[in-house]
Amino acid sequence: MHNYEEFLKIVNSKIQKIDFPKEPRNLYEPIKYSLESGGKRIRPVLCLMAAEMFGEDYVNCINTALAIEIFHNFTLLHDDIMDKSDTRRGKLSVHKKWNENIAILSGDAMTVLSLAFIIKTKKNLVKILEIFTQAALEICEGQQYDMDFETTLNVSEDQYIEMIRLKTAVLLATSLKSGAVLANVDEKETKKLYDLGINLGLAFQLQDDLLDVFGNDEIFRKKLGGDIVENKKTYLLIQALNLANEKQKEELTHWLSTKEFDKEEKINAVKNIYKGLNIENITKRKIEYYFQEADKIFESLNVKIEEKKYLKEGIDMLKGREY
Repeated sequence: MHNYEEFLKIVNSKIQKIDFPKEPRNLYEPIKYSLESGGKRIRPVLCLMAAEMFGEDYVNCINTALAIEIFHNFTLLHDDIMDKSDTRRGKLSVHKKWNENIAILSGDAMTVLSLAFIIKTKKNLVKILEIFTQAALEICEGQQYDMDFETTLNVSEDQYIEMIRLKTAVLLATSLKSGAVLANVDEKETKKLYDLGINLGLAFQLQDDLLDVFGNDEIFRKKLGGDIVENKKTYLLIQALNLANEKQKEELTHWLSTKEFDKEEKINAVKNIYKGLNIENITKRKIEYYFQEADKIFESLNVKIEEKKYLKEGIDMLKGREY
């Protein structure tokens, strides 16, 4: 069996060996740049781990895993345009290195490329396609909710959790579920893995929200405070609006409605309100809740301890991430 680092090397090697056409250069170079920019490769590794945990040879699953990673990177390409993010993984985002039109078209091509890898899957292809396309549609739904929330002040915690379930958690869940389906696992265990992925994904996105404000910018590898600048309705902001006194709420509303401002001033002002309301610890408790739910599901999996130890190591790694 393979641990996380071993599967990471396998996935990176496979990505580096993808033979992209040389022309048109402005279509394929941004794709290669995006895919080779690093990343934790959590989703393809989880797919391979799930399959191997149930006795399937990972070689039979690699194309599905690569399809999931390519699709994930497509979402980042377009997400950076919509969020006006200048950097990704410590490097210029594609739309800044080239331009927005190139980033949009290269992203479109990546969706097709992901399907090209999916159809190379030899086992349970129709089921894998159903899972993949459903996830792709739900991710688009989540992204739309995320954009809608930027112009809506009153976003509830439940609405936010549903948005990140769609936008982030679904693909993590799909990664684990796909591995199980490729290993011909029964429906009950497959659902457990999907639910495990949902809880991991919710915790993962909440970590992202937290790190964007309270992380280490050198480790996080992008400018902190981007969510604050873009008025993202993160868990932190929603909790702050719920807990703020009249003065604090008035200040938050001011920063949410002001069109012209100094970015650093806005970030510092909102961050100070968060500190005064103990938002960092409130968010950490919510993150811990979802990790605990994931742990419960993990423990219930009908797999011998020694066969699921590497998946446990992967989950524990996610718990302590700083970027």
